[in-house]
Amino acid sequence: MAVQTKQRGIRTGSLVSKVSDSLRQAILDGRYGPGDRLPSEIELTETHGVSRTVIREAITGLRCDGLVDVRQGAGIFVLAPPAGAKPAVPGLDRARISSDLEVLEVRTPLEIEAAALAAQRRSPAQEEAIFACHARLLACIDSNQSIREADLALHLAIAAATNNPLFTGFLEQYGPSAIPQSKVVAEDQAAEQTAYRRLIHKEHEAIVLAISDRDDAAAREAMQAHLRGSQARYRDLLRDMRSFTPAS
Repeated sequence: MAVQTKQRGIRTGSLVSKVSDSLRQAILDGRYGPGDRLPSEIELTETHGVSRTVIREAITGLRCDGLVDVRQGAGIFVLAPPAGAKPAVPGLDRARISSDLEVLEVRTPLEIEAAALAAQRRSPAQEEAIFACHARLLACIDSNQSIREADLALHLAIAAATNNPLFTGFLEQYGPSAIPQSKVVAEDQAAEQTAYRRLIHKEHEAIVLAISDRDDAAAREAMQAHLRGSQARYRDLLRDMRSFTPAS
């Protein structure tokens, strides 16, 4: 189930990138000039053969990059991008994303092994702590709060269940940089943010259940699916940002 969820997430991200790239190129080529209105959401879903959710995420990316303006009840209008402008994704820049991706690449093999060890070694009390952290993460989603702290707490609880303090020490040292989930979707897009958080919750669920079942192979597989999925999402974001780097 975790692998299927990851694959669906990657496919959706690829569709969003495909639609976003197509619209971006149409704008840069001049097919849609400043002040022009883009086709409606319904027209775009028919043209590209995707869901409205994919169209909305693609438009959100263009909006964050300063290429379009979404006017309630009027439509989506093309803006004139400032000369030499870089993507305007709130709180993000390419150097920071690249740095966080490097952390993920180091973190992945360590946490895959940590999940397997937690499945083998966790005590009943540690199992309860993991379940409590997972429940806290869901409560944050249901109350529309950031899941960043709850996410890190869950990974720390899993690391603690290895009974090897070096795993916990690694996560404590890198802290927020080890948890990328809240950086990919703009906070002002409530539906997209909630959908993304629920995807993360489902990926975590597979890990938690495998640890509870003392199934180290399943725990290893679920953690790998979760962290590889996070890497794929970061690389998609970097690719989108590179397409806006002005030519020298």
